[in-house]
Amino acid sequence: MRHVVDTALDSRWLWLAARILLAVVFLSSGLAKLVDFQGGMAEMRAAGLAPDWLFNGLTVLVLLGGALLLLLDRALWLGAGALAVFLLLTIALVHRFWALPAPQDKLAMFWALEHLSVVGGLIAAAIASRARRRTART
Repeated sequence: MRHVVDTALDSRWLWLAARILLAVVFLSSGLAKLVDFQGGMAEMRAAGLAPDWLFNGLTVLVLLGGALLLLLDRALWLGAGALAVFLLLTIALVHRFWALPAPQDKLAMFWALEHLSVVGGLIAAAIASRARRRTART
């Protein structure tokens, strides 16, 4: 059984599947903000970000660029870092549960916790990418 688990964890296909699963939320959000640019700008305005076109454009760039780096496993650390910073800023600017009245505070806290969990996944992906590269060299 251990051999099966080790083989699966060393598999390039499982590593690709993990990166796809991690990137899908960023790809879908980035594409949605790109395809419906007006809707994305409305989200930026709702968050108090101006100019809305600039923040939506930067958001699309970070989400799609970071996801692409994750998928390609090229400079994955950079993509993961950019996406992690994006998520942390989103907590500070949008999901400010500490400043919201009930019941909105609870939903915002759940979003913030979800974002923190994804940041952990991004850190783990960056560590795994580096370890896999080191292993491949030896």
